[in-house]
Amino acid sequence: MLHTINSIRDSMMEMFELVSQMFSLSVRVWSLAITVLLQLLVILVGLLCLCWALLKLCVYTLPRGDPGQIHVAFFHPYCNAGGGGERVLWCAIRSLQKKYKNIKCYIYTGDTDASPQEILQKAKDRFNVSLPHPVEFIFLRSRSIVEAKYYPFLTLFMQSIGSIMLAGEALSKFRPDIFIDSMGYAFTYPVFRFIGGCVVGCYTHYPTISTDMLSRISDRVESHNNRRIIANSTFFSLAKMVYYRVFAELYSLVGWSAQVVMVNSSWTYGHISSLWGVNRRIHTVYPPCDTEKFKSLQIIPDAEKKVKSIVSIGQIRPEKDHTLQLRAFHQLCEIMDPATEVQLVIIGGCRNEEDQQSVTMLKDLAASLNIEDKVVWKLNASFDELLECVQQGTIGLHTMWCEHFGICVVECMAGGLIMVAHDSGGPKMDIVIDYDGQLTGYRASDVESYAQAMKTVLESSSEAKETMRHAARSSVDRFSDAEFEIAFLGACESLFSSTNVVLN
Repeated sequence: MLHTINSIRDSMMEMFELVSQMFSLSVRVWSLAITVLLQLLVILVGLLCLCWALLKLCVYTLPRGDPGQIHVAFFHPYCNAGGGGERVLWCAIRSLQKKYKNIKCYIYTGDTDASPQEILQKAKDRFNVSLPHPVEFIFLRSRSIVEAKYYPFLTLFMQSIGSIMLAGEALSKFRPDIFIDSMGYAFTYPVFRFIGGCVVGCYTHYPTISTDMLSRISDRVESHNNRRIIANSTFFSLAKMVYYRVFAELYSLVGWSAQVVMVNSSWTYGHISSLWGVNRRIHTVYPPCDTEKFKSLQIIPDAEKKVKSIVSIGQIRPEKDHTLQLRAFHQLCEIMDPATEVQLVIIGGCRNEEDQQSVTMLKDLAASLNIEDKVVWKLNASFDELLECVQQGTIGLHTMWCEHFGICVVECMAGGLIMVAHDSGGPKMDIVIDYDGQLTGYRASDVESYAQAMKTVLESSSEAKETMRHAARSSVDRFSDAEFEIAFLGACESLFSSTNVVLN
């Protein structure tokens, strides 16, 4: 018995000794691993610092403008697209040129298929904007690396990496004093600020990612940026949610690099404030809308219009949801008095072959709904054509979910159209809201509500329509070119005060 007890005790002692040795060995292994990782981290940080120093050294050899002038470069790879964002660009440059005498403006653009004269002429024809002084275009050859069509997966991340590379090309061609991104490529900010040594500002039309996008993934709602295969899968939805949250953190980090942040609406302000956490640097600068030109249009009484036109203005892009417009118009035709002749006039800019393919699909949809003879397409219309369509129209139609602002919504209201816009984003928070206790338009969210809202407008009395038009026209003065100029120049003052050049 005693022998057995001694044997068990010896065995336990041996086991404890073995465990102790294993524990000691594991501690040494972990200690060695941590030491190696720390050394690798130090080496990595050293290499990054060396690369940064070499980049800074190389940057200081890059082309710069004449001393004594402030060189302001706008990053707008699609400056010839003809959308609302482009009007902001041209009005911003015009504002700076009018105020400051010793500045020179540049535009980083990938529109290599158009000459500078053609780009400026299009700005004049489409937006009625002419610049008081010349602007220099810096053409970027690698713009395609930021186009979504090349990235079927991890699109936002890959486009952002592409924008960093595009920023590298831009910086290698010219290093400005002030860099202003006017398209929303936030990942370019650290490149120009910490490598280029530029003062960095931005005008954000639409956050690259938002809490609304996250909620759609969480709720598994199918949309243009959440395909059916993902929306219908718990696993894919969870994976995409993780991806979006990681991307949101990165987006927050790069957004912090901007020293002045301008946003175009209350909706955008809320998202950028939440994501970037730079509230003191954020300025709400409503986009410039040519309200005076549209308000000068004479209202044609509906009684004199044989066909009642529903006018849609907006680029042909998936997020504009022209599909909803066609389906709502089809529903309207179903519930309206057949004696009332209506037509849908779609005025849209087509930037490339992808947009043209969208037009083809939309035309096929109109044919399948048997409304193709009631839909008028005016693609890449001139400014004069746009004005004529607005003057001849009765209703303005806009269907983008969470539209960041909605310049075309303001233009329609200023031109005398009764607006039916989406019940979200800028139209809901800033534009189609009551003015002096009067309705300025209608908001809707789906096929049925859009069709019913348009039916209500068409069946309203002349007096009711006139009252709404007057309220809408009066409400849009706060979105004029003059108001934009005041707000934009006020926000930019700190950018110019950060330079070492004396302002004139």
